[in-house]
Amino acid sequence: MPPEAAAEIVGVLLAGGRARRMGGGDKCLRVLGGETLLARAIARARPQVDRLILNAEGDLSRFNDYGLAVVADPIPGFAGPLAGVLAGLDWAAAKAPGARHVATFATDAPFFPADLVARLAAAVAGGADLACAASAGRNHPVFALWPVGLRDDLRQAMTADGIRKVDVWTARYRLAEVDFPTEPVDPFFNANRPEDLATAADMLARMT
Repeated sequence: MPPEAAAEIVGVLLAGGRARRMGGGDKCLRVLGGETLLARAIARARPQVDRLILNAEGDLSRFNDYGLAVVADPIPGFAGPLAGVLAGLDWAAAKAPGARHVATFATDAPFFPADLVARLAAAVAGGADLACAASAGRNHPVFALWPVGLRDDLRQAMTADGIRKVDVWTARYRLAEVDFPTEPVDPFFNANRPEDLATAADMLARMT
């Protein structure tokens, strides 16, 4: 479990995008190595958090077999990953009142680290407001740890200020970027296109 003495961390799997580059549909339900990307994300995220939910749009019953609470964006019109973050913060405030943070995970990155949340939590404990992952000189703002106490600020930023880009909002706070190694593979490789699934299959073979 994450190293927070008196608080839960709620995990939020982000699957609310339109997957246009994948040809539409649910990117997280594409299959890699005999399992859906969503099943792989659940297996990696669940041991790292106290409670795990899924953020998605449309007919939420299509995820019934995965045994997760599924929450839709509170901001209409496919407002991007920040809307999924806000959905998770709202759910945590309502359903997990002891939770101080929400950890978010992209469901199209099948290799994200098993110690992701622990390392992000350590960065926040060191004085940062927020923490996100980084690798190979790039940050990965959807793999991040968000304080539940900032949910009203985020809602205001999205509704009143029209902010949609994660980096624009996080720039308002002390953000720690936690770097992860890229061997044997970059753990934040994400499958955006059909050909990326073939690349991911090759990467999976190198890891097993």
